[in-house]
Amino acid sequence: MNEIFIEAESFNDKGGWVVDQQSMETLRSSYLMAHGLGVPVSNANTTINVCETANYHVWVRTRDWTSVWDVKDSAGKFKLLIDGESLPTILGTNGKDWAWQKAGVKQLTSGLHTLTLHDLTGFNGRVDAIYLTTSCNTPTENIEDMRKRLNWQVVQNDNTLYDLIVVGGGIAGMCMALSAIRCGVKTLLIHDRDILGGCNSSEIRVCMGGKVNLAPYPNLGNVVKEIAPIMGFPTLFNKEYFEDNRKLFAFEVSNATNCIRFNECVTEATENNSTIDSVITTNTLTGKKTCYRAKLFADCSGDATLSRLVNATTMYGRESRDTFNESLAPKQYERFVMGHSIRWYSKKSDVKTNFPNIDWGLAFNDKTCLNVRNGDWEQESGFYKDMVNEIEYIRDFGLRAIFSNWSYQKNLYSKKEEFAYDTLCWASHLGGKRESYRVEGDIILTQNDIENHIIYDDATACMTWEIDMHFPEPDNLAEFKEPFRSFAYHRGYGKPYPIPYRCLYSKDIKNLFLGGRIVSASHVAFSGIRVMRTLGQLGEVVGIASGICIKNNCFPRDIYTSYLQEFTDKLKEGVEIPQAFGFDIDNCEKYHFKDIGWLNLNPYSCNEEHLDKFKRSIKALDLQHKYPLPDKLK
Repeated sequence: MNEIFIEAESFNDKGGWVVDQQSMETLRSSYLMAHGLGVPVSNANTTINVCETANYHVWVRTRDWTSVWDVKDSAGKFKLLIDGESLPTILGTNGKDWAWQKAGVKQLTSGLHTLTLHDLTGFNGRVDAIYLTTSCNTPTENIEDMRKRLNWQVVQNDNTLYDLIVVGGGIAGMCMALSAIRCGVKTLLIHDRDILGGCNSSEIRVCMGGKVNLAPYPNLGNVVKEIAPIMGFPTLFNKEYFEDNRKLFAFEVSNATNCIRFNECVTEATENNSTIDSVITTNTLTGKKTCYRAKLFADCSGDATLSRLVNATTMYGRESRDTFNESLAPKQYERFVMGHSIRWYSKKSDVKTNFPNIDWGLAFNDKTCLNVRNGDWEQESGFYKDMVNEIEYIRDFGLRAIFSNWSYQKNLYSKKEEFAYDTLCWASHLGGKRESYRVEGDIILTQNDIENHIIYDDATACMTWEIDMHFPEPDNLAEFKEPFRSFAYHRGYGKPYPIPYRCLYSKDIKNLFLGGRIVSASHVAFSGIRVMRTLGQLGEVVGIASGICIKNNCFPRDIYTSYLQEFTDKLKEGVEIPQAFGFDIDNCEKYHFKDIGWLNLNPYSCNEEHLDKFKRSIKALDLQHKYPLPDKLK
């Protein structure tokens, strides 16, 4: 039997198809997706080498993502072509689960042949792998066994022993890696995309909130400013995001571009005596595996991926009020997190434009239709879902809501003529998570610490964002049962609050630092820490701490117990910005995103028209006390 196995994401020319790696924990692979906003994307192409002339049965691993909601006409349809000739089956129509769907049978001669993925709808058809075999039997082998047997057999070793491996190239991971490098730490940054920046990248486009350069350590925050986008008022447009030149340039001027491994996802880890020895990555384009070793590790994955692999103690959801004696916590524990947002926008065209009239099971009418031309943070879903294991569903549900509402506005709305010249021109195919797992450190920061302004002796960078908790918007929840819009409850706590260093390493794993949205805090406290300028500064703090650990051959906890004075002295100095950076970082942002309250941010509660809705929303939270309303609404 002859076999050929191709990871779809490894196609030489991906055309208009995009790589989605978000479901690596469940699928053990990334996949290609035709994210065309209702317009078929350009073809993806690759070449295969056939060893023997024969009839080949061709299988495609795919799924019908809209069948989850009993949509009759599959949204993500596509075809597979070999040497320009289409195989008979329309693919992406095989049910809600990932499975092999037979594309057809074709005689292939020995030699090179071209495979082409041809999108039919522009509505997120997806392909995990393609399998050609001379056997006429349906593939039954476990997909992981098939990958190992046909795509990779051994784990490659990176023979370098690093001082620090940082997992995750979002803002926190970047700031941590750059700070560590500039502190003389031999650092490796592992990132599962080919673009740095995480939620602040051009792929997701979440603005950076929070303030930097504040007491007690006013030199913290310079690295954040170094890599932040140059932008005016927060916007969605790609030109405002400079991750390809500016974020990478920060590594270039530090002679550290070889310290980044793009498109690598940590999928395994080894630990001994509560100490991590190594991580194994899976390449998100090829499936190949590589082992990396280090003295110290930092989890900036956003989902506590490394922490969970080594069984560090984690938290998920809203702790009960009794857990930390927090007034803003619910009476009972809830497996509920702040949601996942997909930013999108439209633009005016010179001529009338069309959008498919789709029916995907969301019953919009003139009352429930959202009269909008873009979506920001309030386009939010997944509150009651698992942000790791159900992320494909969460993202798909968000896109379903966006596309369905836009279709109603363009085709059925009584005011549809107002949208006749509008074109849906960008929506993130990944979306931005607000919250996932958090990891327990030696201190779990709480609402009471922040509001009572309890200053710990290991205080570091300041949080400045208000306590900012997101919940389903009640009218949206009532109309659609599963929400895709949110409202935010903001509560100020006065002056900036410095976060303890002991929130930035695992209490269980000796050599594991924490960064990004997994830092050690309760759900309530986390809601104010989570913005990217704050998390970037905390990344700088850990980068500085890693330098002290390497110098003194110690673990993260030892800095607090034995080297606190040395640590605080280094925090006062901050991280030096190379002069080669080429401009004054203090003037690099035309607009500093300010800590403005929900009155300025939330479309559901930013004016008198929505005050009643906000008050009803507060009642819907089922909390046993009154929230104080902002002065402007009293």
